[in-house]
Amino acid sequence: MIDEDIARLLRAAGLRWQPVSGDTFAIDRPGMTGERFTVSEMTIEPHHFDTGTILGFNGTTEWALDSLAVEDALWIPREDQLRELLGGSFRHLARTPDGYRVTLELDGAERFFEEDDAATAYAQALLSLIAAAVA
Repeated sequence: MIDEDIARLLRAAGLRWQPVSGDTFAIDRPGMTGERFTVSEMTIEPHHFDTGTILGFNGTTEWALDSLAVEDALWIPREDQLRELLGGSFRHLARTPDGYRVTLELDGAERFFEEDDAATAYAQALLSLIAAAVA
């Protein structure tokens, strides 16, 4: 799973989140670093309104939070979600002696992204893909 710093870079690059069951997120506020939550119909449900999406915390008693605007949540995309977002530019994931390498095709050339874990390699590749699309 990617860390919060990479998730913030993805959000700043323009990646938007439409919460669905199974998604992981953090609350991007001081004192909440490292806390992860999972969207689930039983405990944390997205409620979609014309004004935006609110994450409703159903039946949680351990702390006083009834709801949270999706803008205050930091999506932590899973490895499979990151791979899917790479779309047709994704070529393959390979194991390396030090971790993983993701290969993308960008502008007719292969680009490589090596990291300790596969999810972070996918995230770095996605950041590059978003930057190329904006340029």
